[in-house]
Amino acid sequence: MADIRIDNLRKEFGSFVAVQDSSFTVHDGEFLALLGPSGCGKTTTLRMIAGLELPSSGKIYLDGEDVTFNRASARDIAFVFQLFALYPHMNVRRNIGFPLLSQGMANAEIRQRVEETARLLQIDHILNRSVSGLAGGDRQRVALGRAIVRRPKCFLMDEPLGTLDAEFREIMVHELRELHNRIHATTVYVTHDQHEAMAMADKIAVMNHGVIEQFGTPQEIYAKPATMYVADFIGSPPMNFMRFTSGLKSGDRSILLDGVDVVVPEIHEDMAESELALGVRPEHIRFSDASRLRGAVYGSEYLGTNQVVAVETPGGLIKARVPANRSFRIGETVGLEFSPEKLALFDCTSGRAVPSQLYQETRHG
Repeated sequence: MADIRIDNLRKEFGSFVAVQDSSFTVHDGEFLALLGPSGCGKTTTLRMIAGLELPSSGKIYLDGEDVTFNRASARDIAFVFQLFALYPHMNVRRNIGFPLLSQGMANAEIRQRVEETARLLQIDHILNRSVSGLAGGDRQRVALGRAIVRRPKCFLMDEPLGTLDAEFREIMVHELRELHNRIHATTVYVTHDQHEAMAMADKIAVMNHGVIEQFGTPQEIYAKPATMYVADFIGSPPMNFMRFTSGLKSGDRSILLDGVDVVVPEIHEDMAESELALGVRPEHIRFSDASRLRGAVYGSEYLGTNQVVAVETPGGLIKARVPANRSFRIGETVGLEFSPEKLALFDCTSGRAVPSQLYQETRHG
């Protein structure tokens, strides 16, 4: 396995810029998820790493070697597609072993590698079955086996679970992470599903309109989103935003929200008066009769162990995750309290997080 390093990678299709000057490194043995909605540039980035698309500018390094303009066949990578791309006229054994056969490997070595790979994926009992009659989960395991059997430097996966139903997808998410833990493969995985990314990845690159909005661990991206886009894309429900207009000075530790002082992490940068947004995750909101910051209950969603209650406030509609045993009436007035150390502030014009103690810790921690 090997590091993958991307330096200022850019891809243009005529006047359309699909990927804008992306830079990141996937260290040896890491699992990176490229996460974002359709059309954000994640698959184009993956295809450039694979050699299936040539970049307009920038560099791609694999194991320290510049492979920017190398053919895909010269990069020693394995690609797993969304639609499996299996050979329907071959059985499972021949599908897995075909890459080795194409390389001219001896039959005995092919047989040994195929059987080792099949045991790893727990499909050794179906080696002699036709792939056309397999369930979706088993067909995806065969596709993974064909990639693994080559023992490449890295694995690239383009939404490999996208065609599976919800039950199979949940099973395969667990199996893919377990597989990664066993073989320690350097992996780049494209998905639009935040749950897949959060469950499997060591690092996540959140993309939007060809730009990497944030690169970090799942914990960093969830707790300390760099932009309003990331804060809104990650989380279910996503982070709440309460908009207000104010100026901030370095050293400030509170803001005025709807006439109420709200404690926030210490601000590290002066800001002229502008439209800002206070960001708070649903689980970091408490209801308190003593709080002066108030709103009216708009609705609730019962989730078994807890419930999500929507509250209409002067700063906008927010959702709070609270215990399931408390009942609410529509229109009831409730007081809101926040965990100060969990709050974030954003500049609504740029969408970027306002530098504060919370984000100072991210940069230097």
